Amino acid sequence: MVGQSPLNPSESRTAVLLEPFVHQVGGHMSMMKYDEHTVCKPLVSQELSFYESLPLAMRQFTPQYKGIVSVHLRKDSLGNLTLIASPNLQTESCGRLDNAIGDSSVTIWHKCKWAASTGTGSEHALVKWSHTQVTKTFKDSCPGKMLLRTDLQYRTDSLLEDANGNQPERNSYNPWGLHCHRQHLNRMSSKHNENKLHQFLLLENVVSKYNYPCILDLKMGTRQHGDDASEEKKARHIKKCEQSTSASLGVRICGMQVYQADTGHFLCKDKYYGRKLSPEGFRQTLHQFLCNGNHLRTDLLEPIILRLKALLSVIRKQSSYRFYSSSLLIIYDGQEHKENTAPLDNHLHFQKTNCTTSHGPNPSRVDVRMIDFAHTTFKGSKCNHTTYDGPDHGYIFGLENLIKILQNISEGK
Repeated sequence: MVGQSPLNPSESRTAVLLEPFVHQVGGHMSMMKYDEHTVCKPLVSQELSFYESLPLAMRQFTPQYKGIVSVHLRKDSLGNLTLIASPNLQTESCGRLDNAIGDSSVTIWHKCKWAASTGTGSEHALVKWSHTQVTKTFKDSCPGKMLLRTDLQYRTDSLLEDANGNQPERNSYNPWGLHCHRQHLNRMSSKHNENKLHQFLLLENVVSKYNYPCILDLKMGTRQHGDDASEEKKARHIKKCEQSTSASLGVRICGMQVYQADTGHFLCKDKYYGRKLSPEGFRQTLHQFLCNGNHLRTDLLEPIILRLKALLSVIRKQSSYRFYSSSLLIIYDGQEHKENTAPLDNHLHFQKTNCTTSHGPNPSRVDVRMIDFAHTTFKGSKCNHTTYDGPDHGYIFGLENLIKILQNISEGK
């Protein structure tokens, strides 16, 4: 329910530090990690309206909506920026935040240190980060309780391209989410003072169950601008569509990370790479998304295609909905689940808590989820600008082409 905290009553005064969500592969709005199974993003009323009236048939294809949380920007004496979520903090004054932190039995702290970029200010920024955790007993005001302190340090380098415009595999994580996080903190700091409370949506972390989440972010449909777009923004988005596979296929790549089992790293692509692709380049990148550095993951093709067909059936029945500028995530685990497979020693591992691995006759090997509904419109929407008839044919066109390309890959074409 809106306004409810995901924390239980005994934790209701806990202040939660929002960390960058390192598995964000696309988009421009920063996605933050709230807890192991929850992410959050700045609230947009049109997106909230969508989640509040979500059709039952679409729920399996969208992240679970968990509520709203208040977020406070803080800058320390050294100029380091932090974002702190305060579930029960509802007033414009943030004076109670210090008390909430001081009295909390468990407090998560976070420090971001940004160094000046050594590059030329390019949009292609590679952000390197290190993560250390120190625990100690909080003996004074909270006997027997633990204080978890988390320090993340960042520095930026240029993410270079080779002569063919390809971005090299450089690290074991996707830099895009950290790039968005830095930009978002800077925007918030320049536009708002520290007493301002911001509302964030709490959503299911749809990749939390994967050990090595391989993610393909696809911008769906032949139109990307919302009904409320200015003429300048409308023209800009129309041009992007015309010059990319959005026009020819109804879908374009917005970001990607795919685990390479031979190196233990993620191969990453961003939205600028996706915009330049021809239809054939799009097909090749889909093929690359299903390659783990050793072989094509043919075992994934059928379950992905079946899930996309199920989504297509649902979208065809959603009259009046227009999913402008929304994305579709295709997700699978880069670690193959085979009997007696040894652990991938010396490779990147993401620490997980209370996470089970799917086994059995119907393992949850793949997932398909729709995300980003800030410009979605439908009949009865609180933010409705235009009422449309019938389903979103541009989105359907993209899904049909996506399924067809994957079927061709499956058939070896």
